[in-house]
Amino acid sequence: MGFFSKIKEGLQKTRNAMMQKMQSILNSFTKIDEDLFEQLEETMIMSDMGVETSVEICERLRKLVKERGVKNPAEIMNLIEEIISDMMGEETELNLSTKPAVIMVIGVNGAGKTTTIGKLCYQFKNEGKNVLVAAADTFRAAAIDQLEVWTQRAGVAIVKHAEGSDPASVVYDAVTAAIARNCDIVIVDTAGRLQNKKNLMDELAKMNRILQQRAEGCAIETLLVLDATTGQNAVSQAKLFNEVANITGIVLTKLDGTAKGGIVVSIKNELGIPVKLVGVGEKIDDLQKFNNADFVKALFDHSSDVEIEENAEESELEKIEAVAEESEPEEIETVIEESEPEEIETVTEETVTEEFEPEEIETVAEESEPQEAELITEEIQPIMKELEPESEPEENSAPKKKKSLFSRLFGKKED
Repeated sequence: MGFFSKIKEGLQKTRNAMMQKMQSILNSFTKIDEDLFEQLEETMIMSDMGVETSVEICERLRKLVKERGVKNPAEIMNLIEEIISDMMGEETELNLSTKPAVIMVIGVNGAGKTTTIGKLCYQFKNEGKNVLVAAADTFRAAAIDQLEVWTQRAGVAIVKHAEGSDPASVVYDAVTAAIARNCDIVIVDTAGRLQNKKNLMDELAKMNRILQQRAEGCAIETLLVLDATTGQNAVSQAKLFNEVANITGIVLTKLDGTAKGGIVVSIKNELGIPVKLVGVGEKIDDLQKFNNADFVKALFDHSSDVEIEENAEESELEKIEAVAEESEPEEIETVIEESEPEEIETVTEETVTEEFEPEEIETVAEESEPQEAELITEEIQPIMKELEPESEPEENSAPKKKKSLFSRLFGKKED
């Protein structure tokens, strides 16, 4: 199942909670007025799109309606989709251009940091990359043990210290080991005690300094893991973490279990931070690279358009083979009867060749050789001559002398 199918399924609750309500509002209006805009704005806010983002969407909507002279409320949904697509912008992938590349994962406890790291390890390992994990969350009890279980499942190495040790020292040793082992990616787990912002800020700042020194020139991604089910609370977390860390991307987990998928738009619009990964299930391969265009299509339920595009990419030959395999014999006969003569000849020639064994084909070919036909003719000619009637004697020819009975009996002449 591709990203579009999974994100479409994951956004089912969001579509039911927001998009269907918006469509119902549009269907209840016969003209576009201020009351329509207010109801749309209220629906977006109630669907966790965020006050700031909802107000901006409606303001831009008013301008587009006025500029394009739109009169029919049924056309409003297309304009909203256009505005949201523009807000989401182009997709941004993980920067893994250096060796090693560093991914530091931050977020509050319970958002899904450890699970996200485990899934990343599994995916990178399957891509043939050499991965090393730094267990730098030394504050939370059993955090190291949980992370170690995930690394064992994925088959990657881990660098860990005793519980309560300095997280920066774990990062230092992990980067040093990654360089020595020629690793491709270093993933750093961090503590998530957001309630004590000063300690968190100091800790993250210290780890960043270590990374800048030991991994100088390396690509460093700082991914913030957010739980989509928390709605606007996740946006508040992003704002707080953005004050203490240089966040380069968002990992949005549990999107399949919430009706608050609108926070994706809110995060991108209000914070300018792109969503790079999204979790749409509990399976190990359900952590997907986020695609902005597919997200908007899934949000506005353009599944039929995507299916048409995918079908257009299939070759005609593949379609014919699929139909032939699934069809009954009677259906195939019907197809042959309805086909053009040239197609029937082609099918017949290929079928005859496939039905006969190679030995039978060679035998038939040998029996048809011209040389053998000539030999048969030469053998038949003597037989045909014997069967022909004797010709009458010529008039001027002398009669043959008959042999005597004695000569005919004993083969000797009489004395």
